[in-house]
Amino acid sequence: MATVAIRRRKLYEDVAEHLERMIQDGSYAPSDLLPSERDLMRQFGVGRPAIREALFHLRKMGLVELRSGERARVTQPTPQFVISALSGTTRHMLAAPGGVQNFQSARSFFETGLARYAASHATKEDLADLEAALTANQEAIGDLKRFQETDVGFHYVLAVIPRNPIFIAIHEALVEWLLEQRKTTLRAGGYEIAYEAHRAIFEAVAARDPDRAERAMHEHLNYVARRYNEIVGGE
Repeated sequence: MATVAIRRRKLYEDVAEHLERMIQDGSYAPSDLLPSERDLMRQFGVGRPAIREALFHLRKMGLVELRSGERARVTQPTPQFVISALSGTTRHMLAAPGGVQNFQSARSFFETGLARYAASHATKEDLADLEAALTANQEAIGDLKRFQETDVGFHYVLAVIPRNPIFIAIHEALVEWLLEQRKTTLRAGGYEIAYEAHRAIFEAVAARDPDRAERAMHEHLNYVARRYNEIVGGE
């Protein structure tokens, strides 16, 4: 029979798990201070290194905030924190063969869903915000920095419409992760094409036509991905 190696848990892992359960069951609420390191040492019967490692572990999870000379404070993890924690891994994935294409596909899958949802559920206020973002985008034609900002702003409104903070976090992450793609295609002079694509998306959403909105977004992002690949491939 083959020998099975069983990994021994470290002291700090037991401490971190116990504190995590206490945070989850409400024993410690967001903004509450945890006991001092000395009190935690007495409570768990371990040394200072185990307590500090446990607190660092909880910080990585977004459950506590650590400041020099102060007791750890319980925090509420946000979607932005969860997504940003992936940024290091994401850079490696983008640099891998086919990495950019994979993220382009993920963006297309995500944003076509947003466009479809907006066409079915956008309120009058949402449509007004989307139209204002479209107007700002048109007025920025020719100004690279401003056009990039209004381009992001138009897509941001679509991410806001579902009223789901996770969608907003994903949108912001994709903007950061695919920033080079947007810069590259716009530097090549794609202002009018990008604006017209945004206008087609807006008109489909305003017409309450989910299929048309999804198709317009799909065509827009496919063009951006194709144009980027052409430019990068030709360098």
